[in-house]
Amino acid sequence: MPSNTLRNHKISMKLTRLSALFAMTIGVFSISTTTAQAQGVSFEGERVEVIVPFKEGGGTDTWSRFFAPYLGEALPGQPVVVIKNIPGGGSTKGANQFARRGKDNGLNLLATSASTQFPYLLSDRRVRYDYNDWSVILASSTGGVVYVSPSTGITSAADLVAKKDKVSFKYASQGAASIDLVALLAMDLLDTEVQAVFGMKGRGAGRLAFERGEVNLDSQTSSSYLKKVIPLVEEGKAIPLFSFGILDKNGQLQRDPNFPELPNFAEVYKMAHPDSTVEEGYKVWRKFFIAGYVAQKMFFVPKSTPEDIVQTWRDSATKLVTDPAFLDKAEEVLGNYPQLTNEQAEQALQAVLEVDEKSQEWIRQWLLKNYNAKL
Repeated sequence: MPSNTLRNHKISMKLTRLSALFAMTIGVFSISTTTAQAQGVSFEGERVEVIVPFKEGGGTDTWSRFFAPYLGEALPGQPVVVIKNIPGGGSTKGANQFARRGKDNGLNLLATSASTQFPYLLSDRRVRYDYNDWSVILASSTGGVVYVSPSTGITSAADLVAKKDKVSFKYASQGAASIDLVALLAMDLLDTEVQAVFGMKGRGAGRLAFERGEVNLDSQTSSSYLKKVIPLVEEGKAIPLFSFGILDKNGQLQRDPNFPELPNFAEVYKMAHPDSTVEEGYKVWRKFFIAGYVAQKMFFVPKSTPEDIVQTWRDSATKLVTDPAFLDKAEEVLGNYPQLTNEQAEQALQAVLEVDEKSQEWIRQWLLKNYNAKL
C-alpha cells in the first residue's frame, strides 16, 4: 500500500474508532466540523500560558502537560506553551482568576475538569466564573478507576461487596462538590462506610496521601491512573476494584475499553443490590457521571477573543487530533478516548451542563446529610 494511502487509512481507522467511542458515551452527534481556515494569525515568538487550577501530578495537570508541546507545534508560528498551576478551592481559585484576568489575545487558556464543572453546576459559593463567558477549544472524554490499599484485605469488587460491613475506608478529597462526588456517591450506593478527608488541592494530592498510607481508598481519572497508579498496581501497592465505565449507544453502562478486566460500576451496583430496583441515588449518580466524564477536561479561551484567533486555535486542535502519530501517543498516555474539537466540543459541553435542577438539589441534600457540606 503506498505510504500516503496507508497514512490516510490509519487516520480513517483512528477517527472511526474514536467517533464510535464518542457515540457510545453521549449519543450520536453531527460530526460535520468543516470550518473556514483562519487567515493571517501567527503566534511566532509568543508564549502561551495555560492555567491549570490544580496542583502538579493530578489528572488535569497530566492531561494539560501532555497536550502543551503538541499544541505549540500545531499552532502557526509554533509558540511556547507553558503550564501555570493555581490550585485551591477545589479548582475554583484558578478558574476565578482566569475569569478575572484571562486576556482575549489567544495567549491565555484555562484547563478545566469535572471538579471545575461541578461547583458551577451546584452553585457553589466559591464560584465567580461562568462557562457561558468562555469558548471551548478542545474537550476530552475520559474514564476513572476506584482502587484500595491491600491493607484493607479487599482483593476485588466482589470482595468489596462481600466485606462491605467489615471495612472502613478513608478517602482524601479535594472537596464535596468536586469530581470526587462521583466516587463518594458510588461507594455510598454500595453501602460502604467512607470517611472523606477534605482539603486536597487536586486528585494528585489525594493519590499522594494514598501512597503515604494516610488513606486506603482512592480514585483517579484515566490519564492519571495509567501514568501514576498502574505502577502501584504492578508493585502490589494498589488493588483496582472497578472503573466507572462508558455508555453505549443505548445509554447502558459498559466496561471501559481501557480497563476491560475491571467491572463497571453498574455491574458492582448489581452485585450489591441483586434483588432491588434501581434507586434514585443511582439515577443521579449516572447523570453526574455523564456530566463529569463525557467532556471531562476542556481548554477554554475568553469568549471575547477575536473569532479569527479562536478559529485558529480550533483548526490547530483539529489538525492535531487527526494526526495518527498523536493519536497513538494519546492512547498510550490518556487512554482510548475521543478528543473533540469544533462542533463536537461545543455539543459535548452543552450535554455536560444540562444536569436538571432536581438532580442538582438531590446532590446538595446528599452532600449536606453525609458530609455536612453547604454549597
